[in-house]
Amino acid sequence: MVWVTISIVLISGLITSVLADLSVGIKKGDWIEYAVTYTGSPGKGHDINWARMEITEVKGPIVSVSIISRYPNGSKETFNSTLNLQTGKLIDDFIIPSNLTSGDSFLDQNIGNITISDVGEHVYAGATRTVLYASTNQNSYVWDQVTGVSVEGTSQQPDYSVHTVVLDTNLWQPSVDLTLSILVLTASAVVITLVVAGVIVLKYRKKKLSINAYTKHEIFLLINT
Repeated sequence: MVWVTISIVLISGLITSVLADLSVGIKKGDWIEYAVTYTGSPGKGHDINWARMEITEVKGPIVSVSIISRYPNGSKETFNSTLNLQTGKLIDDFIIPSNLTSGDSFLDQNIGNITISDVGEHVYAGATRTVLYASTNQNSYVWDQVTGVSVEGTSQQPDYSVHTVVLDTNLWQPSVDLTLSILVLTASAVVITLVVAGVIVLKYRKKKLSINAYTKHEIFLLINT
């Protein structure tokens, strides 16, 4: 009985610790849109070219989502589901616990534990984001570290492969294009330089004309004296 009690206490403590460590990085109203491309012959329901996922509710590790998929003929289909980041009910791993890092693992109830293999930086939806990488036998994943949402992924099936990448989202704002900013600043500097040069040349010409006029006047006076 003592060992049973100790075991229960230890298990309870472990569960509490896991719950405390699990971080959810999204909230109600967040959304993300994806471009979907594929090769081969995907079955009906997998031949989509665009998808949008919106977070409709968040209660602890339980996340409700609405996913709209669009097919090449323009028709759309809506799929509502409830995820549980604690138990590993993640559908296709579109959302995982946030703020994980290399070596951390999370549970997918269909696959088992998935371990983050690497952390890097990449531009997604107009902003440089810190992202997480992982892969299984058939899938490769890229998630945004801060929010835990998928930003890119590839699924390799026997008859086809699917590639998904984020198009737009309200989870972060696009960064200012530094190259464009530099070009604008450079152009502005050139314009200012040309304007200043023009003013200097104009003043010089006016001064020169004034001097020339004065000299001619002096010559006229000397001749007629």
